[in-house]
Amino acid sequence: MSEVNIELARWSELFMYLAAITYMVAFVAFAWDVAAHSRTTKRLEAATAPEPEKELVGAGARVKNARSARIAGTEQGTGERGMGYKKSAAVKIAGHVADSEMRYGTGERRPAARAGVVILALGCLIHLAGVLSRAFAANRVPWGNMYEFCTTGALLVVVVYLGFLIFRDLRFVGTLVSGLALTMMTAATIAYPTPVGQLVPALQSYWLVIHVSIAVLASAIFTITFAMAILQLVQTSRERHIIEGADSSLARLGFMRLIPSSTALENFSFRLNTVGFAMWTFTLGAGAIWAEKAWGRYWGWDTKEVWTFIIWVVYAAYLHARATRGWSGPPSAWLSIAGYLCIIFNFTVVNVYFSGLHSYSGL
Repeated sequence: MSEVNIELARWSELFMYLAAITYMVAFVAFAWDVAAHSRTTKRLEAATAPEPEKELVGAGARVKNARSARIAGTEQGTGERGMGYKKSAAVKIAGHVADSEMRYGTGERRPAARAGVVILALGCLIHLAGVLSRAFAANRVPWGNMYEFCTTGALLVVVVYLGFLIFRDLRFVGTLVSGLALTMMTAATIAYPTPVGQLVPALQSYWLVIHVSIAVLASAIFTITFAMAILQLVQTSRERHIIEGADSSLARLGFMRLIPSSTALENFSFRLNTVGFAMWTFTLGAGAIWAEKAWGRYWGWDTKEVWTFIIWVVYAAYLHARATRGWSGPPSAWLSIAGYLCIIFNFTVVNVYFSGLHSYSGL
C-alpha cells in the first residue's frame, strides 16, 4: 500500500475507537434515562396512590384493591378520567413519551434520552468517517472480512435506528441499539482485527456491493426488531401481571411505562420484519446469481448458503404464522428472536468456524 493508504488505515482505526467510545457514552445516557424515569414513576405512583376501599364514582361497587382500580382506569391510555379516578402523574409521564403509534409526545422532559440521541448521532458521524477511511485505504467497498462486516454492520444498525427516530419515538430501544452497536465494534476490534488488504478473486465483483449491502441492511432492520421483540415479551408479562393485580417486580418496573404497549410493539415489529424479509429474499436471489457468475452454479449447499436459506425460512414462517395463523403475542416475538439468533450464528460461527466457498472472514 502507498503511504497515503497506510495513513488512511490508521485514521480509520482511530475513528473506530472514537466511535466505540461515543457509543458507550450514548449507552450510558439512554440507561440513565431509563433509571431516572423508573425512580420518578415509582415516587409519583406512591404519592398519588388512592386510598384503599374507595367508592367508585357512578359504579355502585366497592374496590378492594386500590392498585387494580387505578390500573383499570389508566392502563387503557384514554387520557381521560377512568373508573372515577383521575390519571396519576405516573400515567401522564408515560403518555408524554409515545402513544400506540410511537409518535413523539409533547411536553416531555427527558434530557438524558435527548442527549443519548445526539451523542449516538455524533458517534454515527465519527463511525462513518472510519468506514469511509477504510474504504479509501483499501480502494474498495469496506465489507470484505469479519472486521469490516462488524464495523459496517454496526454503522447501518445505528443509521437505520436514527432514521426511524424521524417517524417514530423509538428512544425506548436506544439502550439496546447502542449496546448492540458497541458490542459489534468491540468484537471487531478485539476478536476480528484485520489489516487492510485486497479481496479474494471471488469477491472482486460488482455483486459484492449489491448482495452484501442489502444483506447487511436487512440485518440492521432485524436488529431493531430483535430489540423490540425482547421488550414485547417483557411488556406482555408486565401487562398480564397488572391485569391480574399481582404485586410483582414486573408490575413495578417503572421504566416499562416509557415503552408502548406490547400490541404496538408487535405491530410495528411486524411491519419492519416485512421490509427486512423482502430485502433478505433479494439477498438470497442475488447470492444465487452471483454464485452462478463466480462458480458456475446457482446453488451448491455450501454452509453459508444453507444458513442464509434457513434464516429466510424462519422469517417466512414468522410472517406466515403472524398473518394467517393468528400467532400474535409472545409466539410471534419468539419466532422473531429465533430468526435473529440464526443471523448471529450465520454471521459469527458459520463465517469463522465452517470452511467452504464463503470463507471470507480474513482471520
